[in-house]
Amino acid sequence: MRAGNLLRQLDQRLLPPLTRAVARLGDRSARSGVLSWAAVLSAAAVLGTAVWAVDDTPVGDRTVGEVTRVGVADGDSVPGYLRSAAADLAALPASAPAAEDGTYALVTLDAYLPPQRLATVLGDVGVSTVFGRVPLPGRQTEIVKIPALRVPDDVVAGMEQVAARKEAEAADYRARAAAVDGDGVGERELREQYASGAEVAAAEAAAYRTGCACVYAAVVRATPVALRGVAARPDVRAVDPAPEVYRLDRTVFTPPLPEQRDVVRPPVDTGPSPAPTQSERPAPVISAPAPSAPVGESSEPAPVVTIPSPEPSKPEPTESTPPSVTTSPDATLAEPSPPSPSS
Repeated sequence: MRAGNLLRQLDQRLLPPLTRAVARLGDRSARSGVLSWAAVLSAAAVLGTAVWAVDDTPVGDRTVGEVTRVGVADGDSVPGYLRSAAADLAALPASAPAAEDGTYALVTLDAYLPPQRLATVLGDVGVSTVFGRVPLPGRQTEIVKIPALRVPDDVVAGMEQVAARKEAEAADYRARAAAVDGDGVGERELREQYASGAEVAAAEAAAYRTGCACVYAAVVRATPVALRGVAARPDVRAVDPAPEVYRLDRTVFTPPLPEQRDVVRPPVDTGPSPAPTQSERPAPVISAPAPSAPVGESSEPAPVVTIPSPEPSKPEPTESTPPSVTTSPDATLAEPSPPSPSS
């Protein structure tokens, strides 16, 4: 019952008897006493109704907007993270608040594993999701998050979905490349980048279609004793417990990649870049070669994409500066600068 309706009913029930009582009493003192009591009763009714209305208001979810992050971030020390995860796991008490139903944890693997190997590593604990990536040498590839309650069946099915999406993505890049007209520098660079994107997407599709060794992390839920057992297995790099996690839809997991060994740094893509023609090639400049970071030594995980993802858009050829075609969403390629005029 709403507060306004309750007050209306109180008025209808209390005011008529009080009015009749006042009419019957002629002396001032009686009338004053009745009015005083009426005022007290009315105030009490209003106060009680207000308290009832406040208590009846449903309490919203106070965790809305809060996101828990488990894993590494750009600039973090990977050895430091591994030590911290090990210490947290060792200190996790068996009577932790979440221990009754199991504690969520991020399991990071030493290397990329195929789905069939996961049964040995994670088979006796509850698995929620796995993280996968095709480790193409020197190329950025998309990190995918595959729901996997049944290992390895759900992982294999998820890889097939990713493969279908990657095949469509490769076809989309090829169509975009074919739609680019002209033979200028910008058009050639645009076709080169679309062709490179199609090559990477096709390689990812072929790898996932064959159930590649692409899984490198998983989100599990188990008792502290079971989590320590998982951490002791040969293929496991770290088990990072997260007893503060109660809802996976408000948690972001960012496991380190197997090739990340020192510091989490932005990824390096050594994919092919369009070479200028002989007439457009600038004069050579002799200088000391700049040191290059070793490929695959450290990189930052790309943003996670949970399958299934929307199909790529239809080709829209443009004459403007070509966009990046790497399949890792966080990677950006530098805009091509115009070649120096030949002397």
